[in-house]
Amino acid sequence: MTQIIPITSEALQATIRRLLPSQRGFGEDLQASNLITPIIDLTPTAEGSALPTDLARALAISSQTSFRVTNTSTSIVSTPGFHRVNGVSFLGQDAGPRNRFQITDGFSSKTIWAMEANATETPNATTLQFDFIIFLSTGDSLTCDCNSSAGIINGSSRQVADVNGNIVNPAGFSFE
Repeated sequence: MTQIIPITSEALQATIRRLLPSQRGFGEDLQASNLITPIIDLTPTAEGSALPTDLARALAISSQTSFRVTNTSTSIVSTPGFHRVNGVSFLGQDAGPRNRFQITDGFSSKTIWAMEANATETPNATTLQFDFIIFLSTGDSLTCDCNSSAGIINGSSRQVADVNGNIVNPAGFSFE
C-alpha cells in the first residue's frame, strides 16, 4: 500500500526554493512516498550522443591553437565562447619580469592569471603550469603578455563550448 509521509526539513525546503524558484509561492511541505517511480534519463549524455564534459575538453591535434610568447603582448583568442587555455610559464634570471593573461573588451583589461618575479631580490628561474577555462563575449579577446626576454609562455588554447554553452567536441571525434 502506498504511503505518503510529510518531510519537515527547512534545509531541504530552502534548497528546493533556491533550485526551483517557481516553487517559492507554494506553502506545501515536502512529501515522500514509498512508491517506486522509474525515471528515464533522456539527456544526450545518457543516450551516449554527447561526451561527458571532461572528455569534451580533451586536447586534440586539429583542435588546438598553440602559442609561444616572449618579450611581447599577443592576442591569443578572440572567438566568443568558452576556451581552455593550458601550458607553462617560465621566468628566468631577470629583475622584475612578469607573465600574464588578460581579457580585454577593447576599452579595459582584467588580469586573470599572472606570474611575477620580485624585482628587489635576486630572482631565480621559475616555471609554473597553467590550465584554465575562460568565457569571451562578442568583442572580447584573451591576450598573453610577457614583458621580458627572460620570460616565455608556451601553451595552447581550444574552444570547448560556443557562446551559448553548446559543447564543441575535439576535431575528428564522431559518435559511432
